[in-house]
Amino acid sequence: MFSKSKINEPGPKAADPAPAPAAESAPAPRGADSAGAAHKPKPSPSVLSSDLHITGNIKTTGDVQVEGTVEGDIRAHLLTVGESATIKGEVTADDVVVNGRIVGRVRGLKVRLTSTARVEGDIIHKTIAIESGAHFEGSVQRQDDPLATGEAAQKPQAAQQQGGQGQQKAKPAQQQPKQQGSGQTQGA
Repeated sequence: MFSKSKINEPGPKAADPAPAPAAESAPAPRGADSAGAAHKPKPSPSVLSSDLHITGNIKTTGDVQVEGTVEGDIRAHLLTVGESATIKGEVTADDVVVNGRIVGRVRGLKVRLTSTARVEGDIIHKTIAIESGAHFEGSVQRQDDPLATGEAAQKPQAAQQQGGQGQQKAKPAQQQPKQQGSGQTQGA
């Protein structure tokens, strides 16, 4: 490194500015293409401490760790609910890890209730894990796209259920209530 700078120093000053812009412009396009996204550091999660009480909705594309109390809806990429945390509202995230208390609906691609979790509300998920000791009151429903909300998400599913029931008419009617009952009692 020192030898290069010594070689560049004795040279004409007009030569120094020319290589510098070329060197600066070369990494910029390379970084903008594919390496820029790979080298961009992932921001650390936003932490809401245990002495914080929020009334209102929270929306981010990043990660959130809640240790305090939130009265409102939360939408995030990864939501971690701490053991001392309480959330009263709807939670929507790609990944939801519940160690504390949620009173409201939970929507997530991956939902995990740890042994200290307490959830009072419905869980709509793509994959779910419930550890032994977790307290859950509500229903569990699997959807391919649990993050979609509103009638648009419910209409295709209702059409699939109706189509599925039409195909099951040949089976005895006693099997259908057992399947529906077991789906609702999993979380109770």
